[in-house]
Amino acid sequence: MRSNVVQVSFSGQTKNFVPTKPKNKEVREREYLTAEEVENLVKAVKPNRQALRDEVLIKIMFHHGLRVSEAINLKWSEIELDRQRIHVKRVKNGDASVQPVSGKMLRLLRLLKRSCKSGYVFESSTGNPLTTAGVFKMIRRAGAEVGMPYVHPHMLRHACGFALANAGQDTRAIQGYLGHRNIQHTVKYTQLAENRFDGFERVFE
Repeated sequence: MRSNVVQVSFSGQTKNFVPTKPKNKEVREREYLTAEEVENLVKAVKPNRQALRDEVLIKIMFHHGLRVSEAINLKWSEIELDRQRIHVKRVKNGDASVQPVSGKMLRLLRLLKRSCKSGYVFESSTGNPLTTAGVFKMIRRAGAEVGMPYVHPHMLRHACGFALANAGQDTRAIQGYLGHRNIQHTVKYTQLAENRFDGFERVFE
């Protein structure tokens, strides 16, 4: 019998019941992280043996809106450290782009590259590329450490979109940055931007 099957007795009869997975909105209030929450995740991984790798992974997914598959397939040949830019290849038919890399991220990447054994940016302890399951496990563990047990990697991509929207970046520019083919996927960030209605209160003063 499957481990997630529950036996329920009713009117003298026993039936098998498989509980349905709760919807995302039932276990978390939102599908994105704030910049402060991202930094808390980073702090949670720092005592770990792979602290530098995990810190860079979390930050680069946040800074560049990467999906897990995009992050684990990222190669050093796609990062131009001397020119301070990264070539981002999108999955799901998303548009590729060349993006600037922050100074802080460049310093972390240079440190990480010294210990890498292959052409991939994010390696396991055996020198192989990280797996999707490995990233999910690391993020989930870090989230539990800081009181966010339901955090998942894709929330970092959403965090990127909301950070850009809150900074007042143009919706079309955000669309290109995240590789969205359809701008409707981008609009959700600007719709919920915390500064969207700044100044409206003065109308009623």
